[in-house]
Amino acid sequence: MTIELAPAKKSASKKVAPAPYPVAKKGAAKAPVNPLIEKTPKNFGVGQDVQPIKDLSRYVKWPEYVRLQRQRKILNQRLKVPPALNQFTQVLDKNTATQLFKLVNKYRPETRIEKKERLTAAAAAQVEKGEKADTKKPFVVKYGINHITALIEAKKASLVVIADDVDPIEVVVWLPALCRKMGIPYCIVKGKARLGTVVHKKTATALAFTETRAEDKAELASLISAIKSNYTEKNETARKAWGGGLMGFKSNMKMAKRASAVKNSL
Repeated sequence: MTIELAPAKKSASKKVAPAPYPVAKKGAAKAPVNPLIEKTPKNFGVGQDVQPIKDLSRYVKWPEYVRLQRQRKILNQRLKVPPALNQFTQVLDKNTATQLFKLVNKYRPETRIEKKERLTAAAAAQVEKGEKADTKKPFVVKYGINHITALIEAKKASLVVIADDVDPIEVVVWLPALCRKMGIPYCIVKGKARLGTVVHKKTATALAFTETRAEDKAELASLISAIKSNYTEKNETARKAWGGGLMGFKSNMKMAKRASAVKNSL
C-alpha cells in the first residue's frame, strides 16, 4: 500500500525591509586618524570640567528697584488703565521729536557761570562808557511745573512739551487737559531725563516756549503744525481709549480652554 504525499507548496519569496539607517560596508576603509591629535572628551560631572556658558538671568536675584520697575510694567499691561493715564503711552514720533529738540537746544537757559560772565561784561562796559548797559535776559525755554502752569493760564506759552515717564504721574496728568482748554498746542515726548539735560537738571517734567527770536519763528510755526498733524489729530481717538487689559500666555490659554469646554458641552 503506497501513501501519496501532498505536493509541497512553493514558498513565496518575502522581501526584506530595508535597514532604517545606512549600514557601513565591512570592507569600507576608515578615515586616517592623526596620531598627534588626542581626543579629550569633556566630563560635566560634579567637580569635573567647567560648565558651558548659560543664560542665568532667570536665577539671578535682581535688585529691588529692577524688580519693582518690571512688576510695574506688567501691572500696567494687565490692569485696565483709564484714558487720562493711557494718553502718556502715545508719544511724539522720532522725526518730529528730533526736530523739536534741535530747536529746544537753541533756547537752553544760561548756567550760573554764563550769567555771571554776561553781567560782568555788562558792568565792565558800563564803567568804560559811563552809561547803563543793556542786560536783558536771553530768550530761553521755561521749566518748572508751577511756572509752566501760570504761563498756560495766562496764555503766554506757545508750545508745551511734557515728559511721559514722570513719577508720580499725578504731577502732570492734568496738564494736557489744561492745554486743550486754553487752546495751547502740546506734545508728550519720551524721557524726563532728556528734558532735564536741556535745562541743566537731572530731570524735568515739562518745558514751555514763550518767546523766540525772529529767525526761528518760521521754524517754530512749522513745528507746531507738524505736531498738530502728526500727534494731536492722529491720537485724538487713542486719547479717549482705555489701555491695559492684556493678559499673559497662561491666562489666554486657560480662557481659550474654558471657552472650548463650554462650546463642546452645548
